[in-house]
Amino acid sequence: MSNIKNLQDGVSKESAKAWGLLQSQLQNGLHCKRMQEEFMVRYLEKIGGNTIWLLEDLGRMGSFLILGLGGIFKRPFRFSAMIRQVRLIGANSFWVIFFIAGFTGMVLGLQGYYTLRKFGSEGALGSAVSLSLIRELGPVLTALMVTGRAGSAMCAEIGIMRNTEQLDALECMAIDPFRYLITPKFLATIISVPILTLFFNVVGIFGGYLAGCGLLGVNPGAYWSGMEQSVVNQDINMGIIKSFVFALVIVWVCAGRGYFVHVIRGAGFGAEGVSKVTTQAVVLSSIAILIWDYLLTAILL
Repeated sequence: MSNIKNLQDGVSKESAKAWGLLQSQLQNGLHCKRMQEEFMVRYLEKIGGNTIWLLEDLGRMGSFLILGLGGIFKRPFRFSAMIRQVRLIGANSFWVIFFIAGFTGMVLGLQGYYTLRKFGSEGALGSAVSLSLIRELGPVLTALMVTGRAGSAMCAEIGIMRNTEQLDALECMAIDPFRYLITPKFLATIISVPILTLFFNVVGIFGGYLAGCGLLGVNPGAYWSGMEQSVVNQDINMGIIKSFVFALVIVWVCAGRGYFVHVIRGAGFGAEGVSKVTTQAVVLSSIAILIWDYLLTAILL
C-alpha cells in the first residue's frame, strides 16, 4: 500500500510540474505574441510617419517651385538683383569650368586616341570627343560643378537668413520673399548654367584637340572635319535642353532646402542644421541631375 501511495504521489508531482511548465510556455508564447504585435504596430507607425513627412516635404517643394517661378511675373522686377546673382553663380564659376573642361577634354583625347588606334580610326577622335562633351559630359559636369560651388552657397545663405529670421522680417514688412530673394536666383541660374555649358563644350573640344593633335599627332584636319560631320543640331539641342533642366533642378533643390531648413528632419535652427541641410541639398541635386540626365537622354535620342 505504501508503494502504491508513493507512486501516486510521484505521479501527481510530475503532473503538477508538467502542468506548471505548460502554463509557463503558454504565458511566454502570449508574451512573445504581444511583443510581435507591438513591434509591428511601431514599425507600421514609423512607415506611416515617414510617408506623411515625405508627402508634406514634396508638397512644400512643389509649392516652392511654383511660387519661385511665379515671381517672374510680379512687378516691380528686381533686374539688378538678378544681374548680381548671374555674376555670383555664372561669372565666378568661370575658372572652375575652364579648368574642369580643359582637362576633361584632354583626358577624352588621350583615352579616345588609344581606343580608336586599336581599330585604325584615329581620324574619328574629333567626333568622339565632341559628341561625348556636347551630349553628356558638358551639361552633367557643368551642373555638378555649379551645384558644388554655387548651389551649396545658395542653400547656406537662405538657410542662415531663415535661422536669423530675416525671411520672417521680409514678410512682416509686406515684402514677398520669393520676388525679392528667390526669383532672381531662379532666373540667374537658368541663364548661367546653359552659358557655362556651351563654354565647357568649347574649351573641352579644344582640350581634346590639344591632347590628340598636339601631343599624339592626330591629323588636325581629320579632327575638325570629323567633328563637323558628326555633330548635328539635335546633339546641340539635347545639350542645351539638359542644361536648362539641370539649372532648374539645382536652384529648386538648393534654394528650397535652405528655405525650409526649420522644418526639415534632423536640421532645425542653428549652424549645425544649416550645415546638414547644405550637404543634403548638394547630394540631392547631384542625384537628381544624374536621374534627369538618363531620362532626358532616353526621351531625346
